[in-house]
Amino acid sequence: MSVARKKLHFTSGRDECAAWHYPGTNGCCVIMAGPIAVTKEPGTDIFAKRFHAAGLSVLAFDYRHLGESGGMPRQVVRIAEQLDDWRAAIEFASGLPEVDPGKLVLWGHSLSAGHVLHSAAHLPGVAAAIAQSPHADGLAISRNASRHQKPLSMLRFTGRALLDAAVGLVGKPPLLVPLVGAPGSVAALTTPDAADMPHALDPDGRYRDWQQTVAARSALRTGFYSPGRHAARVRCPLLVIACDDDQSALAEPAVRVARRAPQAELVRLPGGHYAPYLSAHAEAVEAELSFLRRHLLDLGSAETQGCGSGGI
Repeated sequence: MSVARKKLHFTSGRDECAAWHYPGTNGCCVIMAGPIAVTKEPGTDIFAKRFHAAGLSVLAFDYRHLGESGGMPRQVVRIAEQLDDWRAAIEFASGLPEVDPGKLVLWGHSLSAGHVLHSAAHLPGVAAAIAQSPHADGLAISRNASRHQKPLSMLRFTGRALLDAAVGLVGKPPLLVPLVGAPGSVAALTTPDAADMPHALDPDGRYRDWQQTVAARSALRTGFYSPGRHAARVRCPLLVIACDDDQSALAEPAVRVARRAPQAELVRLPGGHYAPYLSAHAEAVEAELSFLRRHLLDLGSAETQGCGSGGI
């Protein structure tokens, strides 16, 4: 690709996370990660290029157990570990030579956007956050997903997830399921707009190393994960992108987040869950760059306020 970037690694827990680092010129750094079980390249490249072209640094990373990062077993999504990966990424980004530690931005789509909400609510040192089509209410998402699945298939998936959790306790390899499938198939995502994922994230098939599967046990964790309940604790500027026809993460939980967060801005876009990568990409990027210009790039770092109340 034409954009200059360098592969870096940082430590999280006992393993290393792999990241692309795009050095910027204005001191601001956007820390990014892709949706559930999506590696950094298909999950962030299309946005990272635009941020970098605007002069921002970017640190786009793979969670542990995924992509080029370490961690065994593979393809397993563990909420607590991914939140620790965000903590480690924030610490690492703050030490990059061209980065102003007072200008760190968190960006995520879907499940990662949920992690952005949680991290912005609990970690200091975050100047702004962008939650795009966020996974804000796991129970609402699960209830909605059940409407787009057949009862027998739901039973089969649940059985596979429970079996996968059991084999994980004895150290056996995960039982993998496709990330996306049609209603009636055993897959992690079977909502109508989930079918847009491959085209949205890898339209020309260039990301051949992206393994489009996930451990079945992962759904047992994400279904009960509702980071939107922490919205009132997000004290920094927060941009929430909600897609009106989102059938995967749903628009209404995202709207509720924007209402509860003290410095939130809400942008509603037409289209489904992956519209920010597809038909609404130009609008999403412009809204995000405008947000960053107003809250970080046009202000002195002394005016920037951090988020969260806990310690790193």
